[in-house]
Amino acid sequence: MQDLNPRQREAVRYLDGPSLVLAGAGSGKTRVITAKIAHLIQHANLTPRHIYAVTFTNKTAREMKTRISKLLVGGEARGLNVSTFHTLGLHMLRREHQAAGLRNGFTIFDEQDVEQLLKELSKKNDIDKEALQQARWRISQWKNNLINPQTAIQQAEDDREAFHGALYQAYSNALHAYNTVDFDDLILRPVELLKQNPELRERWQNQVRHLLVDEYQDTNGAQYEFVQHLVGTQARFTVVGDDDQSIYAWRGAQPENLARLADDYPHLKLIKLEQNYRSTGHILNAANQLIANNPHVFEKKLWCELGLGDPLKVIACRDEEDEAERVISELIQSRFRSRHDYRDYAILYRSNHQARPFEKALRVHNIPYFVSGGVAFFSRTEVKDIMSYLRLITNTDDDAALLRVINTPRREIGPSALEKLAHYAASRDKPLFDVLDEFGLEQTLTGKPLKRLREFHAWLIDMQRLAEHALPSEVIDRLLNDIQYQEWLEQSSTNDKAAKRRWSNVNDLVEWLTHLQTEEQKGESLSDIVSHLALMDILERQDDEQNNDRVTLMTLHAAKGLEFPHVFLTGVEEGLLPHQNSIDEENIEEERRLAYVGLTRAQRQLTISYAEKRRRGGEKVTCEPSRFLHELPQDILQWEGRHIETTREEQLQRGKEKLAGLRAMLADTE
Repeated sequence: MQDLNPRQREAVRYLDGPSLVLAGAGSGKTRVITAKIAHLIQHANLTPRHIYAVTFTNKTAREMKTRISKLLVGGEARGLNVSTFHTLGLHMLRREHQAAGLRNGFTIFDEQDVEQLLKELSKKNDIDKEALQQARWRISQWKNNLINPQTAIQQAEDDREAFHGALYQAYSNALHAYNTVDFDDLILRPVELLKQNPELRERWQNQVRHLLVDEYQDTNGAQYEFVQHLVGTQARFTVVGDDDQSIYAWRGAQPENLARLADDYPHLKLIKLEQNYRSTGHILNAANQLIANNPHVFEKKLWCELGLGDPLKVIACRDEEDEAERVISELIQSRFRSRHDYRDYAILYRSNHQARPFEKALRVHNIPYFVSGGVAFFSRTEVKDIMSYLRLITNTDDDAALLRVINTPRREIGPSALEKLAHYAASRDKPLFDVLDEFGLEQTLTGKPLKRLREFHAWLIDMQRLAEHALPSEVIDRLLNDIQYQEWLEQSSTNDKAAKRRWSNVNDLVEWLTHLQTEEQKGESLSDIVSHLALMDILERQDDEQNNDRVTLMTLHAAKGLEFPHVFLTGVEEGLLPHQNSIDEENIEEERRLAYVGLTRAQRQLTISYAEKRRRGGEKVTCEPSRFLHELPQDILQWEGRHIETTREEQLQRGKEKLAGLRAMLADTE
């Protein structure tokens, strides 16, 4: 308790009624929750099994348990309930399955199960995938607002709403028949039980003697009522939240739930945690001034004892490629000066598609990185396809690669033909490729499948011969042309935009391969370069929890709750941050909170970047710096690159020279 500041101690010790701990970014909220649990057990003599702590992610729940185990020794925490909202709901449904109308051993549908069931139920309506997703989203929204199918149907204002309501009714009936629930039901069904069954409600309120809720600003309507019915009139609860970090309205979060508490519980104790232990003064001043533009029910202002620190740097860039080069250049310079690890750097952006230029620049400069919450480069289907072709050309014993590409694009070789091929190869104890031209195969396969397999065998032999004397880039150009891969993407992608994006990823792979053969692997064969790429693939797929030394790339939503010594907040432009949808809907406040989250991830250095032009829909359009940049205190900003006059070629050359010099300096000191 001695290592807590006065406000934190007040939050931990207060037990006279309901309390709201308004915890600013980096103010130690998890420490307060875990310390309060220890206080409830050691000083308030509350039995651990009567204490419930809920949060939103399993990762946070595990972190809480770990911290509590360090505070409480000798089995003091045995029986303590720390979980997510949905895990608590599942626990209740399992205990009260009869009251919920469920049979013992009920199952939980995942997203694929839900989509398949809705697809079956809506077959007669012949709706496409996008319309099905809209229906799924609408049903989820109704459940999160505790609206049943009958009410949804009654409130329908148009044909689409009526269809969604009818589908909701049919879906609910099917779930009941299958003795199953979906993810949303894990909150909805317990709330219904608590509301409708007084005896069950009293039993659970006696069980939950103190409830602690983390990230309360992220609760939706159903979760608010779940908490309300669990604590009852005694209102023995502590909720911790920050309305300035509420960034999940798109999935049902209601930051106004914090204000509702004050109305529903007049004796609510408000305790503000405003001392920040994460960021320097300049970063906090920028964050405070930015978020002050939003209306507030509860006012707070972050402060720290870490000093002012470095000014914030704002970099104007020519376009997204230039932005990536400038950011990576800044990262290399910073790492050279500070001697920090790669893991100390994060590149944050509003949308996943913004990651691509940064991935490309990081690969070119051999900087290890990890894409959090997105699809890593080598995990993309089109990249895996081409890599499998290259692996097979350089090593025909690679059965896994052969099976992946044999029908990509389609060659009219069915599963039964491949199964027969596999059995024959196993009987001969040979790789699949080696038996394709054997006479004995004709005893197993005939007709078109055999003809197609033999054609594939001949083509692959031809590609191997080409690889013996041609440049790797020539081999891959021939490969893409022969299999007509671009046409295949256009046929197999959901729309033209997706096809173009996937083809662009293929071009990135080609460009990287070309870079390797000309810059770093001069004179190397295709086999050597493919081995190099395969190693990069393995490194990229290693589990993030192994604490690898890599730069982190992630969206602002994914970054919430994390911190890094050095943060690059990128794409800070009108239309991106704030997003165009929010501008059109005049809903800027959540976007401002998202920018605030980005600012407060930085501990020591914060660099903000934007592009003066950006490619959208195949064309480069002029971009305006985000309004949020003008809301920051200008006296602590260092602007670079506004009104760029140099040509693209001059700029790229300057960047290459700068990076080459930095790499040389790094090499000398390692």
